[in-house]
Amino acid sequence: MKGNYLIHIAMNRLYHFPLSPFCRKVRLVLAEKKVEVELVYEHYWKGSIELINRNPAGKVPILRINDLTLSDSQAICEYLEETITDFPLMPEEPQDRAEVRRLVFWFDDKFHHEVTSNLLYERITKKIIGLGHPESKNIKLGSDKIKNHLDYIGSLLEERKWLAGKVLTLADFTAAAHLSCLDYTSDVDWNRNINVKDWYAKIKSRPAFRSILADQISGFPPPSHYTDLDF
Repeated sequence: MKGNYLIHIAMNRLYHFPLSPFCRKVRLVLAEKKVEVELVYEHYWKGSIELINRNPAGKVPILRINDLTLSDSQAICEYLEETITDFPLMPEEPQDRAEVRRLVFWFDDKFHHEVTSNLLYERITKKIIGLGHPESKNIKLGSDKIKNHLDYIGSLLEERKWLAGKVLTLADFTAAAHLSCLDYTSDVDWNRNINVKDWYAKIKSRPAFRSILADQISGFPPPSHYTDLDF
């Protein structure tokens, strides 16, 4: 079976940065599909020759699996979905799959540019990679924009059990990957919408989330509620 073949391959490696939402999305999919990987912390901003050889774009995540080297979080997730039939994260109906893809793009593009890059990258990533102090105007913009996004997520959950419909999908993991990074910096007001808080609590309690909640960035401790499954 394809799924079993992948599960038992030794020395799968994921080159990642712990507070990258794109890396976290891949980690969640790997964990949900029971694929064991060795996590390799990649200082992607240094642009090493080894990194460029693995991915000419110079970005993470990069997955080494089955003698393949895969890059780009969405390409990796689609490969895993297509080769591991167990634990599906895409629904069966074409219209439902289209909705999942729409939401994945929403979070990886719109949410990322309006919120994640203005909060997480300003507060932590810039300091780690040596790009100076955070820009207060960007933090203010991100803080304003996240309110709109939380309201939008809440509106989806008024009609749906999960973000894209009746079942857990890649859309949920994509959203949770971004929000978990922002939760690390205390930038999510979980009291703004009870539907969003309850949805995230369900995601946060899944076994796939355990390694993410164990992440620690030196010099940047997470808030006390970060690992609390009941907030």
